[in-house]
Amino acid sequence: MTAPLTPPSGPHNRSSHPAGRPFPPAADGYGYVTPAPQDAVYGQDGPGMKTELREAAVVTVASTVAGVLFGVLWWWLAPHVPLVGSVVDDSWVVYLKDSEGEQAIGVDGTFTLLALGFGVLSGAAVFLWRRRGGVPLVAGLGLGGLLGSLVAWRLGVWLGPAGDVIAHAKAVGQGVTFSAPLKLGAKGALLAWSLSALVIHLGLTALFGPRDPDPLGGYGVPPA
Repeated sequence: MTAPLTPPSGPHNRSSHPAGRPFPPAADGYGYVTPAPQDAVYGQDGPGMKTELREAAVVTVASTVAGVLFGVLWWWLAPHVPLVGSVVDDSWVVYLKDSEGEQAIGVDGTFTLLALGFGVLSGAAVFLWRRRGGVPLVAGLGLGGLLGSLVAWRLGVWLGPAGDVIAHAKAVGQGVTFSAPLKLGAKGALLAWSLSALVIHLGLTALFGPRDPDPLGGYGVPPA
């Protein structure tokens, strides 16, 4: 009668693995741990600084170009501030038609809401593109949001009514209502895109980003 075979011990023996527990990373015969799936593209140490800088530059340029669409939407959606020109003592004077109107606040509010929306979209898009993230990518996202906001601001002002309100009042005539040029009173709104993009990206990375593999496979410290 032969003795029952005893399963070999070692890293490849998983017959006694508890049910419902994840398997530790597989090791080869020399003790090297197999990389996790999320490291298959760039490796466990990431893509490298040159690649990260190149990706950050792409994000910055893409966000800056998206500022063109932002500026067009701001010019299209922002409320118009009505002005009226009149002649007083042989001099032209321009004043608000509705002194209690809130159109000027609406202009700043429209810009801020659009900036927040673009920030959410860009932060989510960058996370879906590169889940691993990285400091250069985050820096490019913040810088791109700021540059995109600057482009949107200047483009909206350029597309809007003429900046010389006296000349505009003379052109339309005394007592005729015309629209004031687009003006961003709250300059802090220029940071709304960057801040919202960073918050969304960092939040998604913390919740759904890849995790570094546990070298112990979740089984605690091995006995001595």
